[in-house]
Amino acid sequence: MNRSAAHPPFSPRPLVILAATLCLFATACESPSGAPAASTHDASTRPVDITTGESVPGPCVDHNPTRNAYFGELHVHTSLSLDAYTFETVGNADDAYRFARGEPLLIAGGRTIQLERPLDFSAVTDHASTMGELRLCTDPESPVYAHRICKVVRNTNPDPKSEDFDVFESAQNVVSGRGVGFPLRNAELCGDDFEICQLAMDSVWAEHQRAAERFQDRSANCRFTTFNGYEYTATPDFAKVHRNVIFRNEIVPDRVVSWVDEPSRWGLWRKLDEDCLQAGRGCDALTIPHNSNLSNGQMFEIDYREDPLEMQVEKARLWQKLEPLIETMQTKGSMECRNGLWRVFGGPDPQCDFEKWRAIDPAPTPCMGQSEAGAILGQGCQSRLDFARYALVEGLREEARIGVNPIKIGHTASTDMHNANPGDTEEGSYDGVLGADDQRPEQRLVRHMKALSPAAFNPGGLVGVWAEENTRDALFDSMKRRETFGTSGTRIQPRFFGRWHSADGLCGAHDFLERAYSGGVAMGGDLPPRPWAGAAPTFVVSAQRDPGAPDLRSLALQKIQIIKAWPGDGEAMHQQVHDVVGDSQSDATVDLTTCEPQGTGYDSLCGSWTDPDFDPDQHAVYYARVLENPSCRWSTIQCNQFAPQDRPVTCDDPLLPKMIQERAWTSPIWYSPQG
Repeated sequence: MNRSAAHPPFSPRPLVILAATLCLFATACESPSGAPAASTHDASTRPVDITTGESVPGPCVDHNPTRNAYFGELHVHTSLSLDAYTFETVGNADDAYRFARGEPLLIAGGRTIQLERPLDFSAVTDHASTMGELRLCTDPESPVYAHRICKVVRNTNPDPKSEDFDVFESAQNVVSGRGVGFPLRNAELCGDDFEICQLAMDSVWAEHQRAAERFQDRSANCRFTTFNGYEYTATPDFAKVHRNVIFRNEIVPDRVVSWVDEPSRWGLWRKLDEDCLQAGRGCDALTIPHNSNLSNGQMFEIDYREDPLEMQVEKARLWQKLEPLIETMQTKGSMECRNGLWRVFGGPDPQCDFEKWRAIDPAPTPCMGQSEAGAILGQGCQSRLDFARYALVEGLREEARIGVNPIKIGHTASTDMHNANPGDTEEGSYDGVLGADDQRPEQRLVRHMKALSPAAFNPGGLVGVWAEENTRDALFDSMKRRETFGTSGTRIQPRFFGRWHSADGLCGAHDFLERAYSGGVAMGGDLPPRPWAGAAPTFVVSAQRDPGAPDLRSLALQKIQIIKAWPGDGEAMHQQVHDVVGDSQSDATVDLTTCEPQGTGYDSLCGSWTDPDFDPDQHAVYYARVLENPSCRWSTIQCNQFAPQDRPVTCDDPLLPKMIQERAWTSPIWYSPQG
């Protein structure tokens, strides 16, 4: 891929973006001075052929009752997100969908990039909070186009000495850690009733919908599926409590729900429930949290325990209904687990050190049951609830307490790329996340303890979905039932089933899938009631390696593990990691000088495991993790491209990982005691 540079290796731009965002909202920043009609389409009918406009009868040509693996992206930003715009991202939603289908994309710095292989589906999820303000500030016909705040927004190369750069005063507040709390719209831009910004936001939302419809494949080939969506970007006191909102089809509310409109997750979920799920028009939606690792414990905090019991149960049910998934992996790290957290027992899990955004050395202070703030700035403690494994256990604790599990989440992954490039996850062709700010290797290979350390980023992950066909309904149904998996960017295909009966002879059987589905539950499901005294659950797990592509070599599988987690006495949480099949003593490695893999592995794996410590009176959750053989991290690949005398100092930093193991996580299977 072509690369060119327009900025020095060290840039104040991330700080400027935070400051500009504050000024778009905060009334304290000083300055001198419509959606389409609701669809009546019946979502149960077949889609329309894009070439003839006629209804396509019957299923897709690849319809499979035992389900196919589809790979996609549910978290990517375009030039219609404020931060991406200031990174000089030029692609819009149409460009993002073209890229996802395998077409070339022009990105900041005049570079052209292209996926090694297309995606099966994608959404575009621009930040809802600033959609309207950004549109007003970049449209020359806008009545506030000439406003000084808009000039600051459009100036993507600001001069800190400029008279117009008093936004740096707000930036200093960011640096000192004084949070902004709930952002109000700026009356200077939006008017006293804020309607001008709301109408501009509606216009952007309508554009997103039209783009999704243009690129939805309505033929029987079903090659590419689009989803309407946006990001709900809640950032209270510089902790990330961000969620992507994904809709089933083209039937969506007229207006997005942003953090500006609804400052709490409860407001978001109630609004989606009222305006979409309960509206009776065929609308359906779900939310997917991301970057819980930067939430200081706020993402999955149980904040309703002081409410009356009836209200607690109501809130827990709403949470479970609207949020069936989590983004376990993305460009700002893995959210599966972390070692050294408060009252987590079961020994260290070496694989929990994979792609940690907040540094391993020194590690952030563990939270001791409380939530804090400031994680975006590297401040505040690290909560066990920042990670999916322990959030799952917290959900089990709630189920035991009130009878409802609010945190019943399946694993997915995405990228959070800000270059309008969904699914761009290959380590060997990583072009950065921040547009012009990390367009050159010298800019990417910088490691520091501040926010947005470039070398800490990674290419992100992919959503995997097991569905009968590549249509909106089939994919969305799978997401709702949590038959999903996340990968670190590879295209491993994992299966995970739970059952009470023996799995002898299942692996290798010609009717493996039919028997696995009929005799148990798939990932995302609940084990049925224990059928007889003494029964213990058996789990069957299999995986196919990433098949690769003509110009893309994939790696062999190393092993499959099953992770069990459960609540203990008091505040305790317990975890166990079991090697089930593969080589637990593998000597496979990678030559860090040439990045050539060494050692043997597997094209496919299948095995079963019965829980030897099963307690029928204890809630528990199980999921599988599939590991590839080791490979070079993107930073090692790019460091190797320099002559020894020209290598950035970060290349020799012992704290920067040199190798990784790409992986996949299946959604869990839950066990709940009877009664």
